[in-house]
Amino acid sequence: MRVFRNLLARFKGREDGSIAVETVIMLPLMFWAYLAMYSTFDTFRMYNLNQTAAYTVGDAISRETQAIDADYLQGMQQLFEYLTRGTGQTALRVSSIWYDQANDRYHADWSQVRGTVQPLTSDDVRDWHDKLPVMPDNERVTLVETWRDFEPLFKTGLERRDIHNFVFTRPRYAPRTVWSDG
Repeated sequence: MRVFRNLLARFKGREDGSIAVETVIMLPLMFWAYLAMYSTFDTFRMYNLNQTAAYTVGDAISRETQAIDADYLQGMQQLFEYLTRGTGQTALRVSSIWYDQANDRYHADWSQVRGTVQPLTSDDVRDWHDKLPVMPDNERVTLVETWRDFEPLFKTGLERRDIHNFVFTRPRYAPRTVWSDG
């Protein structure tokens, strides 16, 4: 026992090799912190790209004076995918919504989707007072919703998630955005 105490006392008093021990302890923590900061920054960057792309799609649709169709909507989804440069699955839902002041509710003129989401109905949007802007009677907005799967590059505590954007825009040059089935 005395030998063990002497070895322990000698070990305690020595200072050579302490930098190597500190490096072994701190280097993995510093590496993890760097990866966590990079993943967090990349996540915010991807959220910003998706939001900017959703506003771009909404603005492009709001400027249309002619009816939009399935080919146009497919082009808007391709534009969204190009602008976001992501690798996950995307979905796009475009809806024309109007406000009925007499009944204090919203209605959907039409709703079209690309991807795995469902179109909106008037029952879905009827009480969206907290999601949509205050609008005068019979005023219309074009609602663009986008989704993208996002998985951070490194597993540092951020999990895989869907990035969802909800953008509404008033039609600019026409009273409403019109859908054409033809």
